[in-house]
Amino acid sequence: MAELKGRDALMRRLNQLAPNVEKYAAQAKLEVAEEAAEMMRERAPTGATLEYRESFSGELLANNPNKQQVGLSQTKDRSAAGVFAQYIWRFLEFGTAPHSTVKGGGTVLGKKTAAASGKGMHPGTAAQPHIFPTWRAYKKKASAKIRAAVNKAVREAMGK
Repeated sequence: MAELKGRDALMRRLNQLAPNVEKYAAQAKLEVAEEAAEMMRERAPTGATLEYRESFSGELLANNPNKQQVGLSQTKDRSAAGVFAQYIWRFLEFGTAPHSTVKGGGTVLGKKTAAASGKGMHPGTAAQPHIFPTWRAYKKKASAKIRAAVNKAVREAMGK
């Protein structure tokens, strides 16, 4: 029977059994992040320029300390990798509701004035999902790739 005592204990034990586990897993995680970024880039909306589309990159989280993680809690994994893109991904992925763009348009009076005049109203944008559907489709393959890297390290250690 296996007893798990947390991620740190598990990784310590794995490193005792197979010292190359961290190295192989880190390499696989970075490859997975780069592949996911490429897939998302292919599905990203283009717009007037390709600036947003070209902003996707798969990188180590440690190399991007000022970037905020979305959808998960902070990780203690030093070799964690992720996909990075311009901040507007949220607006494109989920869309926006119609809203006022005039000065003071955020107040109740500003909204009434903008609605009555019809000026300064942004019609909103439809959702253009390209990040989460892509990740959901790729997640199983990504997990298998990381597992294969760990298994490779364990096989190498057992073969010694």
